[in-house]
Amino acid sequence: MKREELSILPNNKLISTIKKFKKKHNAIILAHNYQRDEIQEVADICGDSLGLSIEASKTDAEVIVFCGVHFMAESASILSPQKTVILPRIDAGCPLADMVDVPRLKKKKEELENIPVVCYVNSSAAVKAESDICCTSANAIKVVSSLNDADKVLMIPDRNLAFYTSKFTSKEIIPWEGFCPTHHLLKVEDVQKAKTEHPNALFIAHPECTPEILKYADHVCSTSGMYRFAKETSEKELIIGTEEGILYRLKKENPDKKFYLPAEHVLCPNMKLTRLEDIAVSLETLEPVVKVPEEIRVKAYQALKRMIGIPRD
Repeated sequence: MKREELSILPNNKLISTIKKFKKKHNAIILAHNYQRDEIQEVADICGDSLGLSIEASKTDAEVIVFCGVHFMAESASILSPQKTVILPRIDAGCPLADMVDVPRLKKKKEELENIPVVCYVNSSAAVKAESDICCTSANAIKVVSSLNDADKVLMIPDRNLAFYTSKFTSKEIIPWEGFCPTHHLLKVEDVQKAKTEHPNALFIAHPECTPEILKYADHVCSTSGMYRFAKETSEKELIIGTEEGILYRLKKENPDKKFYLPAEHVLCPNMKLTRLEDIAVSLETLEPVVKVPEEIRVKAYQALKRMIGIPRD
């Protein structure tokens, strides 16, 4: 069916179409935590970008449909080169990942006399290939600490994650001047207002938030850490400082607890691009394919491999 025909179908018909082609192609659907509710509902696995890629690599699925942004599909391709990786919206990029590129990174490495480069997974495959080790927002502190022979490291591309990590290590961390535009939408006055309106609630923030926001946080963690914290805490009210898509699973998995957003406008436009009809079309056509060139893949894999053995939060 054509996209125009699919776009007018009700969700239940779209889901039936998705299931039919998923079975036909032995596919698995992955959805990032920031995806639309209906996308998370139809997914086989929901989670953070790297966690999804690792889980997909363990399955016997021949096709990975990644509902996320471009660098995430690249990570799946790096870890599962034998599988077909589909990104339903090939135009779903990441402004943070785009804030670092190979030419500028090479120049910076020369300036800093080739100190170790710790690369946040929110980056392109080509950038990962030029890095020593990758990190996630969950394990950044442990990754930096694992570099025993280094007194100084370059962290790319998120300066806020670098700032947060620097508080837990004696190493000098040189930040790249990148940031997540979505997390920068959250302002101090939003947090203050939310804490006033919900005085009994704890404020949980993502380390991509600005240092000014993190000062107000009762707990700082990755999205996977937020799910874990919400499940394990005895607190019944939580203010969540990250993209609003995370609320879907938080509410579903913790029906006895209340979750609040400090601001309704903290939305990632790229994460919201993917719709059910996009998944249906991709599963029918097995396009658009994301395939990392082998020369880049091998080098990027080494950076990911060095990290994967390090425990997450």
